[in-house]
Amino acid sequence: MKTPDLHKGFTLIELLVVIAIVAILAALLIPTAARSLEAARAVQCLSQLRQLSIAAHNYAANRNGRLPPAYAQNRFEDGRLLRAEWDYITEVDWTQGGRQSRRPGLLWEDEIDVRVHQCPSFRGADNAHGDPYTGYNYNTSYLGRGPAEANPEPVRLQDVRSPTTCAMFGDGEYADGANKFMRAPFDDVDKGGDRFAFRHTGTQGFRHAGRTHVVFVDGHTAALATAYGGPQAVARNVAPGTGFISPDNRLYNLD
Repeated sequence: MKTPDLHKGFTLIELLVVIAIVAILAALLIPTAARSLEAARAVQCLSQLRQLSIAAHNYAANRNGRLPPAYAQNRFEDGRLLRAEWDYITEVDWTQGGRQSRRPGLLWEDEIDVRVHQCPSFRGADNAHGDPYTGYNYNTSYLGRGPAEANPEPVRLQDVRSPTTCAMFGDGEYADGANKFMRAPFDDVDKGGDRFAFRHTGTQGFRHAGRTHVVFVDGHTAALATAYGGPQAVARNVAPGTGFISPDNRLYNLD
């Protein structure tokens, strides 16, 4: 009687069947894993935007309701240039050959983990001045403003007549990478807006499975799916995957 060969290996056909099964399982599981990872990133992004809005409210609570400026006038002192913006203060020390250093910006009154500024789904170029973390922008047209704006003074929270529909922070992105200054699609100085010439540089990135994240003045967050190009002169410069969050200024302004 012949003893069975217990050491017999797989045949070529059996190996091919196993490989095919593994490939099918991978094809089924990889997209699911990718979706789960993006869902986790989306949750983190919304949480970070909420933290930015809380910081803005805390700032206003200590300043008679007035929100932080989007940027301040550059200052020169003792051979140093100080460039103060809502997210970072950049110091350029010309006595040290132009060496640059950064610290938390106008929004922050205490030391913070600046990684809160990094959208986990953003993969483009950073903001100007080489900011180490980037991906969010602040409503500069109507809320933060700044010294070069038609209306330079930041608004008071109590002057925002519709906090549920006025965007505060969001996923900033345009053709060249990130942007930190959110712009409304149309000039609207009569209603407290701006006359900024390069509005396409203040758009939002629709990078979360085709959606963009926004936190509004009242603190609630939203994932919006429709990107708008704005007026024709602006729309021609708006990059694919970016855009404004409303066809007009309704989700940006004070009304």
